[in-house]
Amino acid sequence: MRAPVFKPWLARQAYSLLLRLGTPAYLWRIWSRGKVEPGYREAWPQRLGFYDAAYRRAWRDGLGAPARPVVWVHAVSLGEARAAAPLIQALRQQRPDMRLLLTNGTATGREAGRALLQPGDVQTWFPFDTPGAVKRFLAMHRPSVGVLMETEVWPNVQHVARRMGVPMVLANARLSEKSLQQGMRLGALMRPAAQALTAALAQTPDDARRLQAMGTQDVRVCGNVKFDMSPPPTLLAQGQAWSKASARPIVLAASTREGEEPGLLDAWTALRRSPNWPQLGDAPRLMIVPRHPQRFDEVASLITQTGVSLSRRSTWPDGQPDASAKEAEIWLGDSMGEMPAYYAAAHVALLGGSFAPLGGQNLIEAAACGCPVIMGPHTFNFAEASELSEAAGAAYRVPDLRSAVMRSVTFCNGDMRFDMAKKARDFGHQHKGAAQGMATLIWGFSTPHVRGNV
Repeated sequence: MRAPVFKPWLARQAYSLLLRLGTPAYLWRIWSRGKVEPGYREAWPQRLGFYDAAYRRAWRDGLGAPARPVVWVHAVSLGEARAAAPLIQALRQQRPDMRLLLTNGTATGREAGRALLQPGDVQTWFPFDTPGAVKRFLAMHRPSVGVLMETEVWPNVQHVARRMGVPMVLANARLSEKSLQQGMRLGALMRPAAQALTAALAQTPDDARRLQAMGTQDVRVCGNVKFDMSPPPTLLAQGQAWSKASARPIVLAASTREGEEPGLLDAWTALRRSPNWPQLGDAPRLMIVPRHPQRFDEVASLITQTGVSLSRRSTWPDGQPDASAKEAEIWLGDSMGEMPAYYAAAHVALLGGSFAPLGGQNLIEAAACGCPVIMGPHTFNFAEASELSEAAGAAYRVPDLRSAVMRSVTFCNGDMRFDMAKKARDFGHQHKGAAQGMATLIWGFSTPHVRGNV
């Protein structure tokens, strides 16, 4: 073997060996997470490419004659599952006979993904990236095309898929400068994986440039499918009902991450004790929605320790704030799938993940709900969307959490929020259309039913 070929081969062999040796630890981690989120324990052998008779029968029965084109979409977690919704809808519009094979990696992603299924579709866990698990997964399903959402590139998935002739497309693709540098340091392993992609459909020109630097040959700028997400009207109405029941402005801390809540609570309680705090009728209420459900109890404990009264969304009868909730100073959004309702309830949202060097969260959903955003300095995961939103007047940037809290309280009692809310909705509407373009390209990359060797 020539050295340039041998080095990537050796890197992948070493990587595969480490994963094989680490399989018991991986399964133990999955089982342990299942104590808090039982969904992790569902059908866990599928993670290793093993499928029971009921699953195999459901898969065979749904193929139809002639065989329907199978589109494999991998949406690892909740955010990717939500982003996949408009893309899957566009794929179905262009090929109504398609069959969806949906994979996820987290319990929240799996739960959200169930809403995307139609009769004949199947949902399974993404295979652990060992050669054996990937081969069993692809041999079982033989998709016409594989679609990985946003950042999911796996060395063995890419290698085995290429050997089987399965086109692999990275859709709604993004790659930060930090991730590029990390990938380059592992170039012998990750560069061949990037090269094995049939195409990457990038969100922005900067993402495209970085993906090309990583080694992907066919990179096209298509925009962001998250702009095509439409908030369910029922959830928007629910949020508006919460806002009315509150009778006070609501400041939403959206998708907060570990380490952010203590600083937020300190800033909030300090301002409440200051002479600048508004009178009771105009005083805002804080609503905190943690990014990860396993942290709901932890955040509730942090709030209780501050001595401020708390009401948890999960305790509201019939989903509406009761008398005790209306008296509470802080609401905790400890529910899943209701983010549009939280945005619809809020006068303004503080963007979680942006006040610590975590890269920020998706602010496009806030724009779709007409909710203005105050963000911190760290938005590198969604750099262009953040910059465009700020330029459009739909978002406002501050240097730290204390500034964000002060700004939000002032914002709630001014007229500026009405103008920003309109600009937020206009911003979201102006950037729609990426899903249809990506769907057209994906169908162009797809192949007939795969029968290749593994």
